Amino acid sequence: MSLDFVKVSRGEGSDPYEVAHTIALNALVTRAKSKGELLAHLKTRGVEDDVAQAIIFRLQEAGLVNDEEFAKAWAQSRHNHKKISKRIIAGELRQKGVMQSAIDEALDEIDDDSEYRSAFDLAFKKYNTMSRLEPEVQVRRIQSLLQRKGFGFGTISQVLKELDLLNN
Repeated sequence: MSLDFVKVSRGEGSDPYEVAHTIALNALVTRAKSKGELLAHLKTRGVEDDVAQAIIFRLQEAGLVNDEEFAKAWAQSRHNHKKISKRIIAGELRQKGVMQSAIDEALDEIDDDSEYRSAFDLAFKKYNTMSRLEPEVQVRRIQSLLQRKGFGFGTISQVLKELDLLNN
């Protein structure tokens, strides 16, 4: 390894914009990131705020950072694979620094039927593993699971009725 490579990798004697650009690109290799996540990552790596903002702008212009697309992909992935409610997804996106307008747009793509179907599929899978338990225990466990995933009381009640676990 040459001494020049070590200097560049540490950011010594090189352009701070190029160092920040390299840090940002390396961060984007593992998965897409929101503008807020990338800004926080650059700050933890010691990049000054004005340099970080310029690099993020450059990456947005190149199409490598797009909060709207990130929010849509994140919401669909979390909803389809983890069966997480829109409420929880919105909170995750807020933590990642995504603007509310992009969050709203991403969540609009998940309709109420899809949200209910996710809750039901999750509950049905759990229900199939509890055949030997008392109905009260089944209700309590399914209710807890759906609450942890962020589903509301109305959705949980509907799922329990459809599974024939509620007498009403």
